[in-house]
This record gives sequence, C-alpha cells and structure tokens, in this order.
Amino acid sequence: AAMKQTEGLGDKTSIIKFEFNPKDGIDNPALTLTEDTDAEGVGEPRFYLLSKDSTETFGFCLHEERGCQGHIIRQIELGGVAQRRGLQDGDRLLQVNGHFVDHMDHVRVVQRIKASGNQVLLAVLDGDSYEAAKSLGRDLSQMLPPDIRPRLCHVTRDKSGFGFTVSGPEGTKGTFQLSVRQDGPADRAGVPAGSWLLELNGDSVKSYSHTQLAKKLKQSGNKVTLLVASSAVEEFYRLRGLRVTAALADPAWLPFKARELHLVKGPAGYGFLLKEDDCISGGIGQFLWDVDEGLPAEQAGMKEGDRVLAVNGESIEGLDHEQTVLRIRAHEERVTLLVIDPAGDEFYHSVG
Repeated sequence: AAMKQTEGLGDKTSIIKFEFNPKDGIDNPALTLTEDTDAEGVGEPRFYLLSKDSTETFGFCLHEERGCQGHIIRQIELGGVAQRRGLQDGDRLLQVNGHFVDHMDHVRVVQRIKASGNQVLLAVLDGDSYEAAKSLGRDLSQMLPPDIRPRLCHVTRDKSGFGFTVSGPEGTKGTFQLSVRQDGPADRAGVPAGSWLLELNGDSVKSYSHTQLAKKLKQSGNKVTLLVASSAVEEFYRLRGLRVTAALADPAWLPFKARELHLVKGPAGYGFLLKEDDCISGGIGQFLWDVDEGLPAEQAGMKEGDRVLAVNGESIEGLDHEQTVLRIRAHEERVTLLVIDPAGDEFYHSVG
C-alpha cells in the first residue's frame, strides 16, 4: 500500500517514527476504558497518554494508505510505550491532545504530534469500528468528549487578593476546589468557577494540606500560576487512570505566547544571526541575535534573544546548529519561524 509523506520535506514515501520513553514514570496504564460494542458493531474510542524524553520515540508510525481511510497506527515497536499502553496495529487516530484530527491533512496531524513535545494524549478507534462507523455515516467527532483539556492560568493579585478561595474535605490532603470571585483576578485569568486545583507554580498539590497550600500561595507574591480542571475534565482523566499534567493544558489564557514569524528574504538577506547557546531548561537551543533594523526579520517582529522552537512548522527539538540552519535554508526565499522570548521561555520551564 502506498504511504504518504509524513516528514514534510522528504520524499513521498517516507514515514515518521514517533518517540517514546520506556521509563515514562506513569504508574497507571493509559487505557482503562472498555471496548463495549453497540448493536452496529462500533466500539468506543480509547485514550492513551504517551510520555518520553527528548532522545527517544513514542514507538509507533503513522500511515496514510491507499484504499484505507483515516490516519493508521502501524509498526508498533516491541516493548515500546505505545505497545505497553495498548495501542494496536490498524487503530485509527481520531484526536491529538483534545483536537479532532480525522478530517485533517496527514502532514498536519504529524506536525501536531511532533509539536506536542515529550507528552501526547491520543484518542483512537480500532480499525473495524472505524470502518463500520464510516460506512454508517457516523460523525466520529461526536463519539469524543467536547473538552478534555485542563487550563493553565496566570493570576496577578490586586489589592483584594487573587480573587479565589480554596475549599476541601477536612483532614484530606491534595483535594482543593476553587470558588472564583466574578470579575476578580482569577476570573479574568480564565480560572473556571468550581474547578479543581492540580498544580501551583508547576508543583503538584497532591501532597499539600490546606495549611501548606495557604503558605505556598503567600510565598508566591503577586503572581501565581495554576493548573486547574473543571469537574468534567477531572472526572475524564480519573476514570481512565490518566495523570493530568501541564503539558496537556490549554495555554490560551496565558500572557506568554509563542510567536510565528513569516520572513521573505530581501536583497540583503533575512537580517539576523542564529546562535547556539544553553537553554534555561538545560540542553542546547538556537537563539536569534543581531537583528538588523529595517530588514525582513525585524519587520516580521523578531527580537534579539528569541529562541527558535520550530522551522516551517517542524519542531527543531534535538537538532544541532547546522541542522537548524539547513531547515531555515530549505526554502530559498522564505521561512516561517516559531519563537518565544526569554520571559516566556523561563515561564514555561517553571511550570514544566
């Protein structure tokens, strides 16, 4: 069967091998949802949380094959995290980190998984159920919960406080529900009323007593970052034995944003230098310096000290300086860079 390209710049028969970590530290299997079938022979979607480190792979390949519909899970590595979590050959990928992908172009789905970094939440449907659902005209997106992402919220105190109060069962550690004052700092920062607190400034609150949490909040000064989940989202993860982490969160409410820069080369080039240096998080990164005034890089919004995260939609994690330069030069006259400034880089490192 013919397989479409999945790496973006290679030949039309290449495939991408995703990454896994044999020691991912997740205690519970990612799948606890049973595969009960209905009268039409269509099973239920299954959910898997896969984790790795930057040097390893998720342990499967994603194919698009002639004569078959959907994004197909193939070549599951023996002993890899995908196999140990329960992914099956022929499974169809429906969702990546809460985003429905069945209708998307194959290369874009690959980019979503690669952009997820070292942790990804996948929803899949077994091949027979997928084909049956398609033949019945079922809307596959309706088989999935509408919102399964926790939120990261950065709250700045005003003269009356952070704008939320914490309650929990007396004598129980790690269970904290938030009451949010309307139009207060927490409300404006996107904290949903009645949500459950999971992390405070990048640290799990699972072992905190109410007194310890109050002390940590006081030590936070004027700003605090919360990982929170609504009751429905918390229940979704708990019932499936999945651990909620900041990597899975919706960052839309955060003030720290990655920026996409679209550069078209001028007569004098792009007008910036790429420099390899140490990252805040450890390891080596690629940074932008010597941004020339009036040239395409500055006009696109580039700032000195920005760190490059992706080139033309492909993450550069794990690439060295020369490999990154080659990515930038792949299209002679234009390039798109995903970058983040030092403050944003430090913030995301601080919350994991």
